[in-house]
Amino acid sequence: MEYILIFISAIFVNNIILAQFLGICPFLGVSKKIDTSLGMSAAVAFVMTLATIVTWLVQKYVLEAFGLEYLQTIVFILVIASLVQMVEIVLKKVSPALYQALGIFLPLITTNCAVLGVAILVIQKDFNLLQSVIYAFSTAIGFGLAMTVFAGMREQLEMAAIPKGMRGMAIVLVSAGLLSLAFMGFSGVDGGLRTLFGLD
Repeated sequence: MEYILIFISAIFVNNIILAQFLGICPFLGVSKKIDTSLGMSAAVAFVMTLATIVTWLVQKYVLEAFGLEYLQTIVFILVIASLVQMVEIVLKKVSPALYQALGIFLPLITTNCAVLGVAILVIQKDFNLLQSVIYAFSTAIGFGLAMTVFAGMREQLEMAAIPKGMRGMAIVLVSAGLLSLAFMGFSGVDGGLRTLFGLD
């Protein structure tokens, strides 16, 4: 049941974009079309899950073992950048079609603070490896959900009669704020589920 709570909480209650405000750059920059949002979301899900596994292992068996916890952020950034490069090289050789589909999004993930944020959060929350993987994957689903819903909103806004002073980034930011407010409606869900299943 704890894993289900982690899953639901990461997607809806503590959405990485709309509640924790990480990954805002791709959220605003790559969310003009639903298909590009889906491509970015798939790439982020893959890299975020893989990066969390590797960084958790590095933290537990290298940094903590040798008393080098203060190097965490630098090491995690290097690990994530290396993983993105390795994934890019492997995809290019193994599946050129998938590489073409995700090609433009993979380099963007290196600078996506949501990936680094999740890697650090699982350490701060003292999750075990399975909890970390579930948290990373469900956070990536939450990232994808927010991106796709927002892309749908932006596609609809293209056809709307928006006042001249609100066009462009102004209406995008207002829409993002409204979407964030909508997700605040989920804020009591995890607490309610914990009480319901007697986990408190």
